[in-house]
Amino acid sequence: MTHTAPPYIAYSSNSIQHAAQFQKLPAIERHAVEIVSKVLPFKANSYVIEELIDWDNFKSDPMFTLIFPQREMLSDDHFSRMEQLVKHNASAQAIAHEVQKIRMELNPHPSAQLRNIPQIDGQPLPGVQHKYRETVLFFPSQGQTCHAYCTFCFRWPQFVGMSDIKFATREIQTFVEYLKAHKEVTDVLFTGGDPMIMKTSILENYIDALLKDDLSHIRTIRIGTKALSYWPYRFTHDPDADDLRRLFERVVKSGRNLFIMAHFNHYRELQPKAQRDATRAILDTGAQIRTQSPVLKHINDDPNVWATMWREQVDQNMIPYYMFVERDTGPKQFFEIPLEHAWNIFREAYQRVSGICRTVRGPVLSATPGKVQVLGVADLAGERVFTLRFLQGRNPDWVARPFFAKHDQGATWLDQLTPAFGDEKFFYQNELNSILGGDSDIDDSISFE
Repeated sequence: MTHTAPPYIAYSSNSIQHAAQFQKLPAIERHAVEIVSKVLPFKANSYVIEELIDWDNFKSDPMFTLIFPQREMLSDDHFSRMEQLVKHNASAQAIAHEVQKIRMELNPHPSAQLRNIPQIDGQPLPGVQHKYRETVLFFPSQGQTCHAYCTFCFRWPQFVGMSDIKFATREIQTFVEYLKAHKEVTDVLFTGGDPMIMKTSILENYIDALLKDDLSHIRTIRIGTKALSYWPYRFTHDPDADDLRRLFERVVKSGRNLFIMAHFNHYRELQPKAQRDATRAILDTGAQIRTQSPVLKHINDDPNVWATMWREQVDQNMIPYYMFVERDTGPKQFFEIPLEHAWNIFREAYQRVSGICRTVRGPVLSATPGKVQVLGVADLAGERVFTLRFLQGRNPDWVARPFFAKHDQGATWLDQLTPAFGDEKFFYQNELNSILGGDSDIDDSISFE
């Protein structure tokens, strides 16, 4: 098969000023992109600009909001501070200093991610997270960017030069030694950024190291990616796309499971022919595709959007996997919705699809103690409560144990909930405190006063 790559143009917050479509925007919108993108990262490419965004209706277009920074993504105070510096031609050093201050006020590493770094021989293992017993996350240095940045991304510190808190490594052999010492690990997730930004030869070196006989306990390799939406030609037209598909085939033939963990936030991303061709190319290798997204105000806070998206994913032989809750970081105030609203969206969408689509789980908070699913709102023992359960936990014994929180109509995250029925703490809190070293400054659902 002969592939010809279409033109690939990468846009930053500076170069986007020259894009013809961007010039159609009112000056106030272009100004907002200029100011907000100094704090939150911006990146796009020609496929996203030309294929995914409805420029004639940009204000209501979910894909425009997904890619382009909006004025409301910063608080009035943060926006004003940056705007004044730009207006008065402040020095690059002054701007960088203020940008860093604002970023640190935006909770750059939510859910105690920095506590997930494991150790080997008493030393931290950079570029690796091990939060759940069976699954380890690996952050290859060459994959710590993306074809385009999502405005809601909870990994935004990876892209803005915050090197002191960035997850990344080129060291595969030390990682392999860690895996050899941890036979309980069955799954390795390549994440970022986006591993599909890497050349196949680089990805191949990392993956081949995991296919050795002495790592036979590694049964599943996952690759988290947005490339199916933002650059589907990666799997069909790029110069090394054929090599990439052969790599996928080799993983499957080795007896391991290969899952592409695809991020789709709206059904519009599933409509271009290039995306459909890429999906078929991946599935033809024997790999499977599972899909996930947070529920996001302004983008997909509508049960019809989710039902349509799940049906389309199943039609393309993907497996709907997670509806997440927007994490408490970055521009969360722009995207977050109350937990009860998220549950209602999930429930109504779930009702509109067949059982084949109901592999999806949600809404799920990926929080400090683990992945917590909101099962619903109920009246129990004279009290209105949220019914919750762990899908994953720092202690596997927490998984699938139901627990209850007082109903709070405005709560958007776990740390805003309190135990129901007069309990002082949730069942896991004392143990979580012990696991995390007794630190009382933990951001999710911990109260020690």
